[in-house]
Amino acid sequence: MTAKQQSQELSRTDRLDRLPVTKMHRKLLVGSGIGWALDAMDVGLVSFVIAALAVHWELDKTTTSWIASVGFVGMAIGASLGGLLADKIGRRHVFALTLLIYGIATGASALAGSVAVLMLFRFFTGLGLGAELPVASTLVSEFAPRKVRGRMVVWLESFWAVGWILAAVIGTFVVAEGDNGWRWGLALGAVPAFYAIYVRMHMPESVRFLEAKGRHDEAEAIVQDFEEGVDPADYDQSEALEEENLPDGGIWSAAMWKRTLAFWIVWFGVSLSYYGAFTWIPSLLVDQGFTLVRSFTFTLIITLAQLPGYAIAAWLIEVWGRRITLATFLVGSAASAALYGMAGAEWQIIAAGCLLSFFNLGAWGALYAIGPELYPVEIRATGTGAAAAFGRVGSIIAPLVVPPLLVFGGQTAVFTVFASAFAIAALAAFTLPEQRGKVLD
Repeated sequence: MTAKQQSQELSRTDRLDRLPVTKMHRKLLVGSGIGWALDAMDVGLVSFVIAALAVHWELDKTTTSWIASVGFVGMAIGASLGGLLADKIGRRHVFALTLLIYGIATGASALAGSVAVLMLFRFFTGLGLGAELPVASTLVSEFAPRKVRGRMVVWLESFWAVGWILAAVIGTFVVAEGDNGWRWGLALGAVPAFYAIYVRMHMPESVRFLEAKGRHDEAEAIVQDFEEGVDPADYDQSEALEEENLPDGGIWSAAMWKRTLAFWIVWFGVSLSYYGAFTWIPSLLVDQGFTLVRSFTFTLIITLAQLPGYAIAAWLIEVWGRRITLATFLVGSAASAALYGMAGAEWQIIAAGCLLSFFNLGAWGALYAIGPELYPVEIRATGTGAAAAFGRVGSIIAPLVVPPLLVFGGQTAVFTVFASAFAIAALAAFTLPEQRGKVLD
């Protein structure tokens, strides 16, 4: 039997799973990753903007915390709606639309003349951002070859570190350079609006989505594009782990509710702690007596530790598996948050902050990898989007709880709460099913 005949007897899912990583995979990963990095740049910029506005507009902590939280309100709504829309009209369309929405809203934020107007634009920014992230991870997961599926999603998530580093660079060298530096920083966030045009024209639609909608000719053409030029000797001939045959139903059905509950708990704990910590770190450093430039420089150094965190997680997720990798990085995040709460000297702040960046962002990578593998194709984007939406409740609360916690017990109290949330998330992660090597339906 020829390679072509053998290929024709396999399902399109099997044909995608046995491929090596091709130029089409790399194109999809980079295309999605650039959008992911621009998302991170936008979220990261807010932490620097609110620190600058607290100085230039003489805002109190309650006001600045609401500027951060209103964006997360938009993200919660966007994550839920984005997942539903992606299962209805397609991953690619929603991906492009969300980039357009938050890119325009971020650029408009630069023109805000009052806190109320800024908060309005931040809501729409969050709406687009929240919808994009689970959709992008679902799209990459559905194209990735089975043996490296988890690793590819972590690689996608690693673009978040690139975006946050860009935000730290812009914060340090643009936002901190004058009264209107924050406006120029936000204006750079309009870039995604132009990138959306490229995304819409060049990214493929999910084959599994097209098949579910009966659009088999389109699905076949896309699979053939991925197979083009691949040497048959490079195909993966190893046996896949058994496919998990899940009955029809929603994310809270009898077959799904336990994993959904655990997944939501992990999302909530990670979102609460990550956004609470990294939204406030620049402002907390200013409160400790550091200048804007110095506090932003510290944050930039801390942010660089995200990259090795992703790299180690990307390797471990196919060696240890999804569940143990996620739980291990969450335990490391809990310990690092506790250390940061006790840090006082400059070297302690930087060391504990780097550890927090390393473990927390490695956990994020594993979390996004495991999500799309938990659900069948009909509810995959809905399931990941709903969990992200619930997690955004944590990110909404996070900036708001910091001011009263600071009054109650200072920085130690703040990071004790974050460490506890990470620990609870780690316990929930241990109950998730291990999906390494299994076939996505």
